[in-house]
Amino acid sequence: MIKIKNMKKRILRSIAFMACISTFAQTLGEKYAEDVQSIEAITNAYYDVVSGSSEDPWQFERDRYIHSKNAIITRLDENGIAETHALEAEYIPLALTAKEDFYEKELKRNVTHFGNLAQVWSAFEIRTDPNIPSNIRGLNSIQLHFEKERLVIDSWTCEMESEKNKLVTHFMNGI
Repeated sequence: MIKIKNMKKRILRSIAFMACISTFAQTLGEKYAEDVQSIEAITNAYYDVVSGSSEDPWQFERDRYIHSKNAIITRLDENGIAETHALEAEYIPLALTAKEDFYEKELKRNVTHFGNLAQVWSAFEIRTDPNIPSNIRGLNSIQLHFEKERLVIDSWTCEMESEKNKLVTHFMNGI
């Protein structure tokens, strides 16, 4: 009788454990489905991934999910010279240094799309506190495409505003 009760307990525990695993073991597609359903959602997810307090963990998994497997990142310096690398290379310095409060706040967005292609121009400013504006601004050019029922970011290029290049001011004013 005791052996049967113990066996029943083990079976019930096993069933409960398996139910918990299936409940909590989401696929990435299930976990981040909302991030890739619209241009607005994926652009917002992009800014969410890079922004956060020093206490927030890096969102590498989410970032990889919203980008295509071979995503390319390009940054232009103040002379317009490009430095390009794969998305994975973006993670190396992040993983090696302590995280600091960093918020990339979108200021204005302009979207065009044709068929499965989309282009997002997005002006932003960099803040150390999400509620305090700064004068450190830049412009992102984000290229996306729609594939297999979802959007993915193929590449993005960033240029920071400077004294000799007022690109964000011009973009914000529609010039």
